Amino acid sequence: MSSKYSLKGLLLSLTAVTLVAGCAGPGTSSPEKIQRALAVDTTNSVDQYILGATDVVRVSVWRNDDLSISVPVRPDGKISVPLAGDVKASGLAPEELARDIELRLESYIREPQVSVVVTSMGSHEFSDRVRVTGAVQQPTSVPHRAGMTVLDMVLNSGGLSPFASANNSVLYRRVDGEVVAIPVKLDEILTRGDISTNYRLRPGDILTVPERRI
Repeated sequence: MSSKYSLKGLLLSLTAVTLVAGCAGPGTSSPEKIQRALAVDTTNSVDQYILGATDVVRVSVWRNDDLSISVPVRPDGKISVPLAGDVKASGLAPEELARDIELRLESYIREPQVSVVVTSMGSHEFSDRVRVTGAVQQPTSVPHRAGMTVLDMVLNSGGLSPFASANNSVLYRRVDGEVVAIPVKLDEILTRGDISTNYRLRPGDILTVPERRI
């Protein structure tokens, strides 16, 4: 499965974790799960682009310009292609969509060759974001960029609030359908220059900074 993240599922899981943490203090995942989550590649925003509603694709059929078209992915997840009709696009990689269109066109064209190019990536506007919440000056949600780190997000949010329990911060990351809670020592990063927990971020990551208990 690709690394496209289910934002709704992540936020629901995060809410549940936060409720538990509010009663029992910040909780983190097992060392094995944390290592697995940290081993996920952060070089690219996504491992494979998956189409979604509001994306715009250019469908090109070789030697058949009259069948080539630029079309948005509709809210129902489909696109309309001449001769092929309505074709499901949402949830597919561009090359998978191209293959599906080729199969549909085989009844009309001998050995059709189709290419699909994404010309507008609207569906990833929210799913490919990273967020910081809790005891920061300004809770922030920004598009993911390759190379972003925990410290980048904290600075982008205006820094910590005076009430932050910085060393109890947690980075939540969805891996294989499960939310992994990774401890982050923000005070060590900011005041001592210890960047061992200044992790690179993935799309969909959420950094939470709890307040100190009085």
